[in-house]
Amino acid sequence: MPTTVADQLVRGLVDAGVQRIYGIVGDSLNPVVDAVRRTGGSAKGGIDWIHVRHEEAAAFAASADAQTTGTLAVCAGSCGPGNLHLINGLYDAHRSGAPVLAIASHIPSSEIGSGYFQETHPDRLFGECSLYNEFVSTAEQAPRVFRAAINASITGGGVSVLTLPGDIAELSAAGTMDPIAIPTAPVVTPPTADIQKLADAINNAEKVAIFAGYGVKGAHDEVVAFADTIGAPVGHSLRGKEFIQYDNPYDVGMTGLLGYGAAHAGIHDADLLILLGTDFPYQQFLPEDVTTAQIDIDPTKLGRRTSVRYPIHGDVLATLNALQPLVDRKTDRRYVEKWVDKHNDLMGKTVGAYTRNAEKLVPIHPEYAASVLDDLAADDAVFTTDTGMCNVWTARYINPTGRRAFVASMLHGSMANALPHAIGAQFANPGRQVVSISGDGGFSMLLSELLTVAMYKLPVKIVLFDNSTLGMVKAEMLVDGLPDFGVDVPQVDYTGIAAAAGIHAQRVEQPEDIRGALETAFAVDGPALVQLVTDPLALSVPPTITGEQIKGFALAMSKVVLNGGVGEAVRMAKSNLRNVPRP
Repeated sequence: MPTTVADQLVRGLVDAGVQRIYGIVGDSLNPVVDAVRRTGGSAKGGIDWIHVRHEEAAAFAASADAQTTGTLAVCAGSCGPGNLHLINGLYDAHRSGAPVLAIASHIPSSEIGSGYFQETHPDRLFGECSLYNEFVSTAEQAPRVFRAAINASITGGGVSVLTLPGDIAELSAAGTMDPIAIPTAPVVTPPTADIQKLADAINNAEKVAIFAGYGVKGAHDEVVAFADTIGAPVGHSLRGKEFIQYDNPYDVGMTGLLGYGAAHAGIHDADLLILLGTDFPYQQFLPEDVTTAQIDIDPTKLGRRTSVRYPIHGDVLATLNALQPLVDRKTDRRYVEKWVDKHNDLMGKTVGAYTRNAEKLVPIHPEYAASVLDDLAADDAVFTTDTGMCNVWTARYINPTGRRAFVASMLHGSMANALPHAIGAQFANPGRQVVSISGDGGFSMLLSELLTVAMYKLPVKIVLFDNSTLGMVKAEMLVDGLPDFGVDVPQVDYTGIAAAAGIHAQRVEQPEDIRGALETAFAVDGPALVQLVTDPLALSVPPTITGEQIKGFALAMSKVVLNGGVGEAVRMAKSNLRNVPRP
C-alpha cells in the first residue's frame, strides 16, 4: 500500500508499465525520486531513474522511448528552471503524438504566489504542449489526477503534465488509485455514402495519385494493393516514408523542401489526388488545381492545408478495406508507369548524382557518406536524426526496410534532438542497433548528453556529419537572396571529447575511410562516435526549383562575390550545380 502521494504516483506508473523516468534530481522532486528508488528498479519490477545532463534531453529521450515502443514514457524536472528545461522536448513529443507524462515538481504549496525562490507556474506554462495539464493541491485529489494524466497520454497520444509541489508529494496518501483502464483503440469507418462518392470519383478519373503520410502506418500492403488497382503513383511525406516506401513498386519519392524523385510532378499531373493519412503542412508543394480527396482519422485535419472536395473521416486501413471493392481496376497503366519510370530516372540522374564518383571527393560529400551508412546499418536499426541538413540526407539516402524505425523532430523542427532521442530509443530497445545521425550544430547544443551515453555505456552509434556550419540556415539565406552570415563555426575535435569520456571515436576526412570507420564503430560493444568532416557547401536542392529560388540564389552569390567571396561562390557552384535536375 503506498504510504505517500509520491509512492502513489510511482505505483500508478509501475501499473501502467513504465520502466524508466528520465530526469535530474532536485529538492522539490526528491520525494518522487526516493519513491522510485524504493521500487528497486526495473529488474525488480520497479522503475529505473535515468540521470541525464539536461532536462530538455530527458523529454526528448522520453519521446523516443514512447515512439519506438508505443507505450507510456516519463520524464521529470525539479521546480522552476528544472521543469522549464523540459518544455522544448515536450513540444516535440506532443506534436509527434508520443505518449509522454511529465512530472513538473513545484515550490512548497504555501509559498505559491509569493514570488518565492524559483517560483514559476508550470500549470500555465505547459498548456500549449500538452493534452492534459493539472496541478495537484491535495492528497485526496492526487490519485484521480494521476490516473487521468496516465489515461490521457496513453489514449490521446500526447503529453500530460503533472504539477506536484514537493510538500504535497510528501503527504500521506489518501484514498486509493483505481487500476489503470486502457480501452482498445476504436476503428473508424466512414459512412457508406462518403465511401461511394470517393469510389465514383476514382472510377471517373483517368489519372489518380496518392500522397501518403504517417497515417498509413499499419496499412502498407493495403495501400500498395489499392495503388495497383487504381494505377496510382505513391508519393509520401517525410513521416510517411518509414511506412510506405519499402516494397512498393509504385513509389515515386517525396515532395517538399527535403524531397526527391517524381512525387512533386506526379501529384501535380493528376486528375484526382488522394491525401492518405497526411497533414503535410507545406501547401506550396501541393497542387492548387487538382481535385483532392483526403482520408484522415482526425477530422480537424481535413481540408486545412488545401481545398478538399472529398473529405473522408476514418482510419486509413478501414477506409481502404471499404473502398477497394467499389473501385474498378484501371487497365490503362500509362500514367502510373510514366511517373514510376520518371522517378527511377531521377533517382539515377539527380539524387544518384550526389553519390556517383564521390569516393574521391574531399571534403567528403555528405550524400555519399549517408549512402554508405545505409548499406552498413542493421536491417532493423533505429535512426534518430538531427533537424537540418541531416534530415535531408536521411530522407534521401537512408532507406526503410519495414523493420527500421526513424525518429526525428519532424513536426517541431528542434535542433539537438538526435542524441537525446537516441538515448531514449536505446534504453527502450536494448537489443537493437541505434544510430544517431547528428549534425555538428545540434550535437554541440546538447553535447553534455555524451556523458549520459558514456555513463550508462549505451551502445549508441553516433555518426556526426561535421560541416562546421548551419547548412540548412545557409541554404535558406541564399534562397532569400542573402549572403550567408553567422552560420559558420570553427572546427572542433569531437573525437577528442568523446575519447575523453571513454567512448570509441574516429575522425574521418577521406571518403575511402568511411566504410571501415563505420564497420569498426558498429562492431564496438558500447558507444561509438564517427566524426565525418563533410563539405560545408553541399546544400539541399529541392525537387522543384522555382524562378524565385534561382533569383534569390543568384542574388546571394553576387553579394558574396562583391564582398570578396568569389572563391567560395565558385566552390559552391562546383559542389551543387551537378545536382540540379536536368530535363
